[in-house]
Order: sequence, then C-alpha cells, then structure tokens
Amino acid sequence: MNNTDKLYERRKKSVPNALGIFNPSSIQSAKGAIIIDADGRELIDFAGGIGVNNVGHGVPEIIEAIQKQAEKFIHASFNVSVYEQYLDLTEKLCEILPHGESTKAMLTLSGAESVENAIKIARAVTGKSGVICYDGSFHGRTMMAMTLTSNVKYKEGAGPYAPEVYRLEYPYYKPSMIGRMTQDEFDDLMIMKLHKTFSSTVSISQTAAIILELVQGEGGFTVASKKYVQYLRKFCTENNICLIFDEVQSGFGRTGKWAAYEHYDVTPDLSTWAKSMGGGMPIGAVIGKQEIMDAIKPGLIGGTYLGGPLSCVASLASINYMQKNDINAAGKKVGKIVHDKFKHIQALYPETITDVRGLGAMLAIEFTNPKTGIPDGVATKAIVDKCLANGLIVITSGTYGNCIRILSPLFIEDEVLHRGLMILEEAIEEVLK
Repeated sequence: MNNTDKLYERRKKSVPNALGIFNPSSIQSAKGAIIIDADGRELIDFAGGIGVNNVGHGVPEIIEAIQKQAEKFIHASFNVSVYEQYLDLTEKLCEILPHGESTKAMLTLSGAESVENAIKIARAVTGKSGVICYDGSFHGRTMMAMTLTSNVKYKEGAGPYAPEVYRLEYPYYKPSMIGRMTQDEFDDLMIMKLHKTFSSTVSISQTAAIILELVQGEGGFTVASKKYVQYLRKFCTENNICLIFDEVQSGFGRTGKWAAYEHYDVTPDLSTWAKSMGGGMPIGAVIGKQEIMDAIKPGLIGGTYLGGPLSCVASLASINYMQKNDINAAGKKVGKIVHDKFKHIQALYPETITDVRGLGAMLAIEFTNPKTGIPDGVATKAIVDKCLANGLIVITSGTYGNCIRILSPLFIEDEVLHRGLMILEEAIEEVLK
C-alpha cells in the first residue's frame, strides 16, 4: 500500500463517507501548477483546488504576507476592533469591481456565505421575499445556498429547504439546437419563459432577487446568453428586483476578465465572490451598489471570523500579484490554448464529444454515449482516473458528471499546460477507442 492509499484508509476512519472525493489524489507540497503527492509523484494540477488557485501554488508574495501578518495578530474580529487589512482589501475590491458610481463590499468566509448574505441583503432592501434561480446552478451547501443549488445530490435528505425559491431554465444555447432554432429565437423563448414565471408561479411584487451564474460551475460550464442577461438587467431595474451574479468560480481572471459580467456589458446590483479571491485562504465577499449595501439595518450582516486578517492580507497580495502579472491576459491565453485543443479532440470523436463550452479559460468538454444519446458519466470518470495514473489531476462537472472542466492556474507554464493537455488527450483516446 502506498502513502496515498494509507491516507485514504485513515480518512475512512475519522472522516464521514459523505464528504466527497472528486479525485483520489494526495498532496504534500506544491509550486506553480505542479503538485507533489504523498508518494513523491509529480502531478499537473488542472483542478486548482476547485478553482481557488488562479495564481498557482506557492506564490512568494502571498506566503510572505501571511507570515508577516501572523507575527502581528491573527484574530480580533472586525466588529470589535477595526483593522486596516480589512479596509485595504475592501477598497481594492471596490476599485477593480465597481458597481455603479459608488460601491461597497463586505467580507465573508466562503462562497456559500457570500450567497446567503446577498439574498439576505436583497430581501431586506426590497421588502420582498421571492428568489429566482436556475437549473444547473450551484451556490453552496448552507441552507439558502443549498436550496438555490439545482443538483439534488448536494441536498437530498436535507430538507425542508428555504421557502419562496423558484427555478427557471438556464439560458444556454446548446449545439443540439442549431438547425431547430436560431440563437435569437432561443433568447426570445427564454425571455418569454421568464415572463411566464411571473404570471404562473410568483408575482413580481413578491420577488426580491434573481441570482445567476453567468458561467455555471458545477452545471458544466454552460454560458448564459448575452441577450438574455442584458434583458434581465433591464427587467430587474424596472421591477425593483435585485440582480445578483454569482462570480465565485468565474472571477479573478478565469474568464479573461476580473468578472464574467464584464463580457455582458451589464453591472449587477450585488455580486458574490470567493475561491481565487483569497490566494488559497478562506475568504469571500459580497460587493454591491452603495445605495443597496447601506440600505440594510445594522446587525443584519456580520460574523466573528469574517475578513480575518490572515485571509485579508493573502487576498490583497494575490490580487496585487494578479494585477502586476496581468491575470486577465493570462486567462485569455490559457483559454485559447485549451479551447483549440478541445476542438481538436472533438473533431476526432464528434459523436461522443457533444460540446466544448465556456468563457476564457473556464472551459469544459462534454461526453455523451453515441449509442444511447445519454450523458456518459462512466466514461468521463474513467478518463479522470486515467489522467491521474499518468500524472494529471482533473475533475468533472455537469448534472450527470459527464464533463471535464479545466481550472488550472492561469500563470501555468506553456510546457506544463501542453503536457497536461496531451495527457488528457491520450486518456480520452484510451477510454473511447
């Protein structure tokens, strides 16, 4: 039994079985896009700790910031003692992610906590309670976030769920629709379904918020229609509904921009953040228009650990590193290389690889059984396992687990990126042959 197997044996004895294993790898150290596992094997990291390591592992500036802060103080609680580390970060977030003329931000511990607070703010500000979300969405595992999440595997048996949450079809124009309807016709259909929801399901006068991932993370990297999103912005403004974009996985260069919403020429009322915001440390944020963030009553938001100083300095160091090295250019570059490779592989297996989709470097490749037309999660898992055996960590996504998503560091060396993509191509060939 090797060291990795021993760790998983220990895991069985003290960790609940329900805590998922997305890839049966291990780690003892890491640098850049390379992980060294418990057996000393070198693994290329295309998972990035589920989208957390956009800047890569072991960035000296982030490590140094954490070390220096740890020598000063580790915790005080911002609600008790104000500290500049929190303010340095919120000022930076408002600078790079403005929401209108004046912007404010609150810090959280995670993406799920950001979502919980965004919904709470929207309800308090509008005085309404209904929330609209979408098929294929993932917003977290806490009560409201879990309710908003679409896939039942993340919440089965954990009800009753939060009330007054309503779900719409996600506005992604699938390749299979080509020939049956145009993109414009599809967009108009989705807009019609939006209006129908407010006639047959919930009243506009009762709806506080619409929350949307512009690129769905767990949903398989489906991308929302630009026309639909722009209409949604107009619709929410006209009807006193808060428009919330969940940017937890899509933010900080992953799509080639700081925010996915920058591709749509719209600005949300509120947005939620985490993952690569922290440079590996646990932190998130709700960013919003000043008039909305200041309309809630004192005491409604807060928490003991929100915006902890170690996470704040790590986040700020990470963002500064992103700015210095142009994370958005890196996202575009990585995205083009991965997209071109995926299209090449799709051309080899057009009946099995039914979609290549995403935005920037947030890309996925979809597998379907050509005989049955059913999403092929079995083959996808086999490809993931083959990749790991050959030195590459990848993870799946999609409701049926039939997509492989790429979440590599964006500052990955060209040689390492190409080597990882070759391992993936060879694993696909071996499984599909």
